[in-house]
Formats: sequence, structure tokens, C-alpha cells
Amino acid sequence: MNQFREGIAPHGGVLVNRIATSEQQQIFLDKADFLPRISLDKRATSDLVMIAIGGFSPLTGFMGKADYDPVVADMRLADGLPWAVPVTLSVSGEVAESLEIGGLVRLDDPTGRFIGVLELTEKYAYDKVQEAVNVYRTDEDKHPGVKVVYDQGPINLAGPVWLLQRDPHPLFPTYQIDPAESRALFSQKGWKTIVGFQTRNPIHRAHEYIQKCALETVDGLFLHPLVGATKSDDIPADVRMRCYEIMMERYFPSDRVILAINPSAMRYAGPREAIFHALIRKNYGCTHFIVGRDHAGVGDYYGTYDAQYIFDEFEPDELGITPMKFEHAFYCTRTGTMATTKTSPSSTEERIHLSGTKVREMLRRGELPPPEFSRPEVAAELARAMQVPQAV
Repeated sequence: MNQFREGIAPHGGVLVNRIATSEQQQIFLDKADFLPRISLDKRATSDLVMIAIGGFSPLTGFMGKADYDPVVADMRLADGLPWAVPVTLSVSGEVAESLEIGGLVRLDDPTGRFIGVLELTEKYAYDKVQEAVNVYRTDEDKHPGVKVVYDQGPINLAGPVWLLQRDPHPLFPTYQIDPAESRALFSQKGWKTIVGFQTRNPIHRAHEYIQKCALETVDGLFLHPLVGATKSDDIPADVRMRCYEIMMERYFPSDRVILAINPSAMRYAGPREAIFHALIRKNYGCTHFIVGRDHAGVGDYYGTYDAQYIFDEFEPDELGITPMKFEHAFYCTRTGTMATTKTSPSSTEERIHLSGTKVREMLRRGELPPPEFSRPEVAAELARAMQVPQAV
């Protein structure tokens, strides 16, 4: 615990590290051809990485039934620690039957590359509908998170995992800052209060507004866009990162902002995922976390501010990270600034609201987002990426 004396402790008190040492790696490689193997999908691959680097602390592996059941039912691990989203590895009954408890299982990424090992401690069945209803608040398979649950195998495998080695990210190696490193950076900068920001969308003026409002009250801002698996119609990660680079170059104070990637996958679990995202940023060393409108939402499955209300279900010291709750920001034509209903005297007609979904629709129609929604340089980058013809 002493190593965290100057900063916020990770969730559960210990920053997990499940990256194999060179000696362990050689042992696993020597056994590779003799181990039963499982091919991980993109989400499970991201989960393996997040467990190994400590992003999912205190998890040291995929959840057993003793943790899974209370997480699904009550957002608690077996020891009572808050945790909102199950992290599991699901397989078919046939695959599960072929694996022996107490044995090692080789984990391959979607390309077939050997990337990790599972120390199998348990195999258990679970109720897919119950997980869907409790975690995602719906049993409809139109919901992308629910569809993943319905499509995966009926048996969960549990046990500690090892990541063979931590490779540089293929697209964003310079922005790969893992929890131990982000904590060191915050300490080097002398930041005692750090606010984290989660997004799967390109940055727009409403994002910028709430980020800078938060930055007024803390020492530093940790911009942490998610680059793991997302829906097929979401803006690609490389495009989103270029938009953030533009903002970093022109519109943010470089000495008070760190841009880094979050390698985890989206669940689209709305309120529960807001808690999940907050705890991840706590593990990265953040003391505060921005929660805006419809955090991690999709479709009409969640109320506008349900992701804020859910924080009230926990005692403040239980989560160990402070949510910073913001209303839906808009451009106010009366004051000529970004604002919310808390700061603007304008009428509804004087407010320009645009969502990420509406912007994607505009780009597909060949229209550029207006400057009231997006910085011109960001709009131009989005247009270029979407191959939208720009006006001369």
C-alpha cells in the first residue's frame, strides 16, 4: 500500500500485474503445443489485457461463480467490493467438457497467436437472460451487449490468467500508457487530483466544454478514449484518435492533459458501465471521473441521466473515485458559448444540440457538422475519414 501513499489506491488496494516474467513465458512457450487451446474473440482478448495490466484490479482472471452471481445480482464481488459488469470467458459445452480443472489452457487471439494462459479453476453454467436483464436492463437481442451474451457459449471458464507479454499497440504505441505508468506520470507532474474522461466517439464541443469545466477544479485531465471492440457503426478508433490529437495540439493546455488509450471493449451497459468505467480510471490513478449524458448508452434503453443516478446506490467511500456529473451541454446562440441549463438563460429555440449519432448521419449525407458542434479542424478530419466531399 505504501507505493500508493501519494495517490489514490487501486480498486481493492493492489494494482494487479499478470504479465508473465521471461522465465514464466519460456515455461508456457515450452508447453504451448501440448496445451488445450481456446481462441479468444476481440472482447475476451481486451479483457485478458486489461486484467494483466491491472486495469481490472482486483481481478486476477476471469470470474468464478462466487463473484459472477453477486456481480450480476447486486454489483458486488464475493467479498462485497463494488463491481458492476461481469468479466467472463464463455465456451461451448463441448469445449468445456474437454478441459480439466487444475490444468492450463492456452489462449490464442483472433489471429491464432498464442497470447496468454488460463489456470482453470472452475467451469459453471449461467443464466444468459438473467445476465442480460440485470446488466443491460433488457432481454432484447437488438441491444449489442445482450447479443454478445446470447451468442457466446453457455459455460463460463474461471481462473487466474497470464498475458505472455505486453506488446505495443499496433495503431497507437505512443499512447499506450498502462496503469502503473499513468500513476507514475501523475506523480511526476505533481498531480494530486486527476479527472478521467471516457469516450467511444470523436470529440465535440460539448465534450470539450465539460472536460474544461472539470479541469478548472482538478490538477490534470486524463483523456482516455476507448480503442477496443465497438459497434460496427461507431467511428473507427484511428479517426477518433486523430481528432483528439488535433484538440491536444490546438485547444488543450499540454502541461495539464494526458492523452492515452483505453484498450478495453465496449459493453454498452449504460449505468452499470459508467461504474465499470469509473473503477477502471481509478486503477489508472484518477481521483475523479466525468459522467455526462447517457454514458455508455445505446438506443433508448437508458434514461438520460441513469448513469449518474446509479452512483447514488453506493456510499461515496465505497467506490473510491468521485463522479463529476454534467448535464447535456449545448451551444447557446444567445450567449454565444457552450452551456447547460444550469448556466444558460436561453430558450429551447436558442440551443443547438447535436449527438454523435446525428453527426454520423450528417457525415454520411455529405454534410459537415456546424462549428457550434465541432471544431472546424475536427469536422474536416471526420469529413476526410468518411470520404465526404468538402465545399470549395
